[in-house]
Amino acid sequence: MEIINLLVFGGICILLAFSPGPDNVYVMTIGITKGKKAAFVTTLGLASGVVFHTLAAALGVAVIFQSSPMAFDILKYLGAGYLFYIATQAFIHRNDVLELSSLNEDKELRSLYFKGFIMNILNPKVSIFFLAFLPQFVNANLALSITNQMILLGFIFLCVTVLVFSSIGFISHIFGKKLLEKKSFSKVLNYLTSFVLYSIALKLAFSQQ
Repeated sequence: MEIINLLVFGGICILLAFSPGPDNVYVMTIGITKGKKAAFVTTLGLASGVVFHTLAAALGVAVIFQSSPMAFDILKYLGAGYLFYIATQAFIHRNDVLELSSLNEDKELRSLYFKGFIMNILNPKVSIFFLAFLPQFVNANLALSITNQMILLGFIFLCVTVLVFSSIGFISHIFGKKLLEKKSFSKVLNYLTSFVLYSIALKLAFSQQ
């Protein structure tokens, strides 16, 4: 593939990754409330979702969500329901004191990875976005097949996502660590987490095809 084309694609990916959206806002919240390691693991979960959406677009599965309102709605409501569930869990435990040292255990990190992955793949708009976005940078005249070109572009998008989201999480951690020194602020951060998740759930639930 042409280097110029890849550079343009990479630049757009960076802009998209920094643009305010559910995923990077969620990573920022995790960075503030649970630390940089937790934010990085959450980023990896979200990035794994990118692999799913890339393959769906490359293999044409995303067309189903674009052409079938029922399939779109089913996946949309499953995603919103899951986000609503974890938001409710955060709200129930709003009075818990956050201790960053206890939030880096393997069980907790696996849970954060899983949440990030499920949150990403249960958003049908992402699949449709990949289906519309990736082909714009594909050249049918190249020896490399269209499917492989889309997979390569998806890999670039994944790398940019990991770099940008990790940076957001790390920077958020710096501020979060200082805030957590004030024990009374833990409750505020727990409220913040649940609010962000409820907001993302509602936005997904009312999204249109």
